[in-house]
Amino acid sequence: MPDFSTADPTQALDAAVADLGAGAQQLAAMTLDKRCELVDACIPAVARNASDWVAEACRAKRIAPDRAIAAEEILAGPANLLRYLRLLSSVFRDVQQKGTPTLPGRPHKNSLGRTCVPILPISDLYDSMVFMGLKAEVWLQPDADDQSLFSDCLQPATATTAKVAGVLGAGNVSAIPVTDTLYKIFHESEAVLLKLNPVNEYLEPVFNDALRPLIDANLLRIVRGGREVGDAMVRHSAIDTLHLTGSHLTHDTIVWGSDHDERTKRQQEGQPLVTKPVTSELGNVTPWIVVPGNYTKKQLRAQAEHVVASIVNNGSFNCIATKMIVTSRGWPQREDFLDLIDMFFKAIPPRFAYYPGALDRFKRATGRSSVKTDDGSLPWTLIRDARPDESPHLFVEESFVCVCAETALDESSPTAFLDKAVEFVNDRLFGTLSATLTLPNDFRATHAAALDRAIGQLRYGSVCINQWSGIVYGMMTPPWGGFPGTSLADPQSGIGSVHNTFFLDQVEKTVLYGPLCNLMKPAWFASHRTAHKVAWNLVDLYRQPKLAKLLPVSFNAMRG
Repeated sequence: MPDFSTADPTQALDAAVADLGAGAQQLAAMTLDKRCELVDACIPAVARNASDWVAEACRAKRIAPDRAIAAEEILAGPANLLRYLRLLSSVFRDVQQKGTPTLPGRPHKNSLGRTCVPILPISDLYDSMVFMGLKAEVWLQPDADDQSLFSDCLQPATATTAKVAGVLGAGNVSAIPVTDTLYKIFHESEAVLLKLNPVNEYLEPVFNDALRPLIDANLLRIVRGGREVGDAMVRHSAIDTLHLTGSHLTHDTIVWGSDHDERTKRQQEGQPLVTKPVTSELGNVTPWIVVPGNYTKKQLRAQAEHVVASIVNNGSFNCIATKMIVTSRGWPQREDFLDLIDMFFKAIPPRFAYYPGALDRFKRATGRSSVKTDDGSLPWTLIRDARPDESPHLFVEESFVCVCAETALDESSPTAFLDKAVEFVNDRLFGTLSATLTLPNDFRATHAAALDRAIGQLRYGSVCINQWSGIVYGMMTPPWGGFPGTSLADPQSGIGSVHNTFFLDQVEKTVLYGPLCNLMKPAWFASHRTAHKVAWNLVDLYRQPKLAKLLPVSFNAMRG
């Protein structure tokens, strides 16, 4: 593939889009059997490139590829992609044989009368082992038609219009560009021109080989280059839709213009620069709400380490890295909990801040005018007792750096606190992507209706109980995106969703349930000593599932 940064972007794009236009014509009426064939062909190609993929990512982020920390790049790279491909293949086969995907359980009504669709663990032994103790369900929108669970895009032969999508890839998590691409191709029946982010465009050779079956079918072209290439993609008349992952600032620049005055005027008049459909996954000041209660030392420690794992993963360059811990000021264990977070921070070496602009964002978030960073690393930082009137930026700006704040609400009663915390994160924090609740076990047992009410009121695309929402992203079965109802003028954490391998329709949010203490240490904990071995075991399992491959997964998981 050519390097578009050294060519005339418009001329180079014209050739790529012409090929994709031909592929889109075939895709519009492609049978499920042919789609399944393409998905299956990608699996060995991805597995063949997995080692190079991880090695390149570790080199760029200055991670030792033979240490536990490399699990981040394995799990959020080839492992995620292989799982997605396996799930798609399985669903296509189910639809061929039975007409609909096979769900892991029957949809049911909760205490609010909302339809909940089980999606995890899926109906095999592998998921029950890999995601032991976890379960997830999708809550449909309140007015959803319970008799029509699945999207009609599972019937591709009914598609009448061939479309080409432009995907502007994420630079932080390496699987995002390719899983977004797969979604556009196999869920929305659109051929894809994928532009890699300059931060991780070093993966272009890996992706070109790993997704070769899609490229040969003229369903995908991968390009690289700077802003001029992105601008040319956005303007190209033969690119019908756009999808981007990044910040809401990038979104607004693309949709409304780079000049502040022009952008404001266009927004006021409802005249976007881009008139083609735009979907997106944007940022989030991700909250972690801790409901007051009497936690055991083990539970408190486990939840503190969960919070820390959500912050330090990928150097905190994640849109779902926890950025605001919400506690009760009168909770007797509050200081103990925050002390545990600081203790875990001290045990984890600082990371190279590879993402552009990190130092400036760190200074703004912490209020420091100077930071010593000879090796390019930045310190894990917890800001206690942050207040919206004193540090408003912590509540309305995603720092996208290794800083997390804590704020306290005055309510001490668990139920009153939960009600207030839901209102607070909905109204005072930026974003709608994901939120987590830590709950005492007795609260879940005695206040089930109150919990359902709180989950229902949270305006987030994913709500997690005692677990980090990074799991929801990595599972691939759930829909992944911001809370529905946003617009180009106010996208919050994005418009639309991706993943959703069961092709569910009328989705409002994903809800993940997990214990305060996992039976085995999660592989995404920084303290897991054999996480990289678990991750490579999962790559091998998803490459070719066999019961015998669960043994090394379990063995290395228990050694962590």
